[in-house]
Amino acid sequence: MSRPLVAGLIAEGETDELFLSRVISRQLRALADRSERCRIDIEPVEFGTLRMIKDDARIHAAAVELAADCHIVFLHNDHREREKAERLAKALQDAGVDRPVIPLVPVRETEAWLLVDHGVWAAVPGADLGPLPARPRDAEKIADPKRVLREVLARVSHREVRDHFAFAGDRVGLDVLCRLPAYAEWVTATTKALVDQGFL
Repeated sequence: MSRPLVAGLIAEGETDELFLSRVISRQLRALADRSERCRIDIEPVEFGTLRMIKDDARIHAAAVELAADCHIVFLHNDHREREKAERLAKALQDAGVDRPVIPLVPVRETEAWLLVDHGVWAAVPGADLGPLPARPRDAEKIADPKRVLREVLARVSHREVRDHFAFAGDRVGLDVLCRLPAYAEWVTATTKALVDQGFL
């Protein structure tokens, strides 16, 4: 027997969607592959009609609408808005949304997660690996990950910086990401939600 699994994402911006949707799909696939209960078909990530930069009431309505079509919903904010993602997740559960709603919040910014795996950028002609952190965990200590990503890609002429978000999302090592406490926390919460729903 197989079951579909549809995840929803409301993110801060387009580049976050490009990167995180791919990472979410890959991480869900990795978790699903461990399931002894059933075969799980990971469907494409669905996006909310609004981004997290809108006011709470509008995002709440968009998340309720998204949850109706999904098995699990992720709310992404960068660290400055961590409280917003957590507040909205609680409000949605309190309002009776019967799907897990899980905040997806890096320590600083999503761009830090693009910097953890040297192998991603070693495959890009012209990329400068020098600015990358020596250890994956150091990525979340970088004060301005956007600036570091721009430095890594400064000599790459064939793509805009934003074009690399999908590329990185497809290639970043999930095991490397799991060395980041914020990412590992998200995987733990997601795993529990899938167990509670009978997927795992």
